[in-house]
Amino acid sequence: MSYPAWQPWGQPSTPSMLASHADRERAVDVLRAGFGEGRLEHAEFEKRVERAYAARTVGELALLVADLPQGPIPHPAVGPPVPRTFAPVPPTRTNVKAVGSAICGALCLVTVGLTGIPAVILGHSARAEIRRTGEGGDWLALTGLVFGWLSTAGWALVLALVLAVTLAAW
Repeated sequence: MSYPAWQPWGQPSTPSMLASHADRERAVDVLRAGFGEGRLEHAEFEKRVERAYAARTVGELALLVADLPQGPIPHPAVGPPVPRTFAPVPPTRTNVKAVGSAICGALCLVTVGLTGIPAVILGHSARAEIRRTGEGGDWLALTGLVFGWLSTAGWALVLALVLAVTLAAW
């Protein structure tokens, strides 16, 4: 197979000038790029690399890479970036006060209602922060509010009944 005499790396030289190690490496780099882009079959690539390392002159190297571009051809970007509509949504941070409200609300039964008022306060504060910042955990704050208000109302009812029974007994 005959290749036209051409200097791939753009250095003006005569084809009979002796090739340096750097000249051989540049030619092998061009061959690797051509193989990587699918321009050469593996057997052809191996044969040309072997001939490049055995070449004595710049003209011999030029013949080996004459039908290839001078290195890898830049490929255009695949396309525009993925629109935000289709990008995965990052997880939202859960509001800490909402977690505290839910815990206090759940503990209302165990603490005989002592954590009901903190659950209500934390729940209202958390819901306001969640609306303002966009954090997650609204359901936790709502859970704390429901348990807190039920506990507070329940204990208020119990105290009212005890007071009514005490006053009726006098």
